[in-house]
Amino acid sequence: MSVVIQISDTHFGTERPEVMRALVDLAQRLQPDLLVLSGDITQRAKPSQFKAAREFMDRLGAPMLAIPGNHDIALFNGIARLFWPYADYSKAFGVELEPVHSCPDLLVLCVNTTRAYRHKHGEASAAQIERVARRLESASAQQLRVVVVHQPIAVQRPEDAVHLVRGHDAALQRWARAGADVVMGGHIHLPYVMEIQALPRPMWAVQAGTAVSKRVRPGAPNSVNVLQWGGTDQADLPPGSLRIEQWDFDGVQQTFTCARVTQVRPSRANSQ
Repeated sequence: MSVVIQISDTHFGTERPEVMRALVDLAQRLQPDLLVLSGDITQRAKPSQFKAAREFMDRLGAPMLAIPGNHDIALFNGIARLFWPYADYSKAFGVELEPVHSCPDLLVLCVNTTRAYRHKHGEASAAQIERVARRLESASAQQLRVVVVHQPIAVQRPEDAVHLVRGHDAALQRWARAGADVVMGGHIHLPYVMEIQALPRPMWAVQAGTAVSKRVRPGAPNSVNVLQWGGTDQADLPPGSLRIEQWDFDGVQQTFTCARVTQVRPSRANSQ
């Protein structure tokens, strides 16, 4: 069984130390196989914020995939934004902006949806969509197939539609045909799991809240997502089942607690 923790929108520069301590404790308890950091790592893309973020992620003690968010490109330094938009990000998290993790039961493909010429809105280009689809098509039936973006691929509330990644319709259709099970996102600081309708096969959007930042939304405390992919005969997680847990920070107990559980069974029918 694989355990993945999705951490998003940490916005270092606005982090809460008590929440950070609780997240370290959670990682020690769950012993994840992979950490996914889905963008907006910093508040203002400062070297000191990237350094603090990297040091914190290293404390969690698991392999990590990271992508930049719109906050991870310098906003007020126009020259850096134009010519070296990812320079400080890359010093802390590596030059690969679209990393991949592949093991016998898990395939995670990252897509850099940020653009230096856009302030907030993200984009998935035709080339990115096709690259991801071709890699998905080579996945095995045993692998949970996850795509990671920063801006959401699907939203629950009409008022959030403005934040949808540009190219989301084409991406959803192509990735569903190619066999994607889950698309992870962040950006709007609202956690939810939703099955995306009108696709060639079942696929779920898994959105994360802000993990450790003060920038929480009303009714949405600091939270992370935990994905457990079946491959065990445990009664509560049969082989082929995906358990998606939302873990919220409890300010009274000063710990993360499991607040919501969604269990789904990804299709393994031929989707070509």
